[in-house]
Amino acid sequence: MAPLSTSVETFDWARLIERLCFGIPPVVGVGLIGVLRETEPGVPYLERGLVLVGTFGYTALTLALAIALFFDASRVRRRGGVSSHWTPSPWLNAAFAIVWAPAAGVFYLYRRHKRFGTRPGWSGWWLVVAVSLATTVLGIAIAIVAYALALPGLLSTAVGTAGAIAFGAFPIAIHQDAAYVCIQGQGWRPNPGLYLGLAFLSLVVAPLQPIVAGYYLLRRRKAIGTP
Repeated sequence: MAPLSTSVETFDWARLIERLCFGIPPVVGVGLIGVLRETEPGVPYLERGLVLVGTFGYTALTLALAIALFFDASRVRRRGGVSSHWTPSPWLNAAFAIVWAPAAGVFYLYRRHKRFGTRPGWSGWWLVVAVSLATTVLGIAIAIVAYALALPGLLSTAVGTAGAIAFGAFPIAIHQDAAYVCIQGQGWRPNPGLYLGLAFLSLVVAPLQPIVAGYYLLRRRKAIGTP
């Protein structure tokens, strides 16, 4: 069995940081659903359960992210030496994660990409970005019609479907696709950490999601010819 120190040193902490960041929006979304349902008649224990899942899930992700940031920053400092242009503080990054996990993870991935790049994955993540864009635009249109015709069931369905795709898929898709485009594009090197941060922000500022997705897909088309 390999020594613990060797396992820690060889473990892909950067990949884990990405995955933990991807898990934050769904967990927060589950908690928000529970909070919103608490204001309406329904199944009390179900709504409280959703709130608890969101709360404990976010806490677990925060602690895990703080640990991952600490170990990855420690390794970067050891390998970078005094000549490195980026020497992240393990303790400061871990503390930042405890205070505000999404911002800490996004900022760290942004800085890390500028120094080391990001490992690319599937070339088809742009399809998920496009589906997220189409679903959001369609959901907004249906929600407007449902509101005008006083159809609360249709309104909640449209908003819920668009929101589920945006929370669950859009941040992952745009981050992963940006990592792919960064090594394929000619003259455009999108920083995956930056677009992950914009995707997180678009979950709070709803109109931002179609703007970010549309802009990204247009720039991608110019850079590598697809979609």
